[in-house]
Amino acid sequence: MQFLFKKYLGAMVMPLPLILLISLAALFLLWFTRWQKTGKMVLTFSWLTLLLLSLQPVADKLLLPLESVYAKSDPSDPSHNPPVDYIVVLGGGFTYNPNWAPSSNLLNNSLPRVTEGIRLYRLNPGSKMIFTGGKGANVKSSAEVAAIVAQSLGVPAEDTIALTKPMDTEQEANEVEKLIGNQPFILVTSANHMQRAITFFKQHGLNPIPGPANQLAITSPLHPWEKYLPSAYFLSHSERVWYETLGSLWQRIKPSKSSAPPQTSEHAQPVNDPQTMP
Repeated sequence: MQFLFKKYLGAMVMPLPLILLISLAALFLLWFTRWQKTGKMVLTFSWLTLLLLSLQPVADKLLLPLESVYAKSDPSDPSHNPPVDYIVVLGGGFTYNPNWAPSSNLLNNSLPRVTEGIRLYRLNPGSKMIFTGGKGANVKSSAEVAAIVAQSLGVPAEDTIALTKPMDTEQEANEVEKLIGNQPFILVTSANHMQRAITFFKQHGLNPIPGPANQLAITSPLHPWEKYLPSAYFLSHSERVWYETLGSLWQRIKPSKSSAPPQTSEHAQPVNDPQTMP
């Protein structure tokens, strides 16, 4: 119940739904009350906010500080990090349609995480890939779908492990702790989510090595129309900033769970999908 409440509330206070609700309130003031001046001011503020958050210079300037925390992390550099036995790839957006190309089932942030995880897996011979994430409304979990995609890209099935229970990052840290204890591992997630994820994993006494993926804030040159015309794509960058800011506030308010002694996870399972096997 707490998880569903968090998800519904979080979805409602994202920039686009929140701005639309504020705009609706402004229209109500304009059409049905005498508060015309207030309605105009609120509607103007909503429109300008939506415009600014949809522009690349604004959205990416807001996003860059989040992604810069671990921007210099290079888990593939042997001079700083010894080889590891596990690559942990956190779950993200997904669906499951067996008629699609496997990678099409990974949405938004998920595919870049998996591909970066595979790159790091190949740089660490003998390692295992651990995928996390629950089912949601699908017949397969996020972890299973990600493992199937990894297998379709050449990772042996016996080197993939799916943790199918976790529904959020804190639960992912808990399940990973049960499986591998406190040995070092590479943690792969979106660059904007890395700081919060590292905090959760360290709270459980784990030793993650940051493996940031899915960098979004663009610092390289762009055409003027890409920078100064509003875009839903760059609005999504602003949304990531808002989402991670709310998540960090919740992380600070909510008491962290004490780390339990490591034990074998009942939800760790190899994934062997016949459609992806050679």
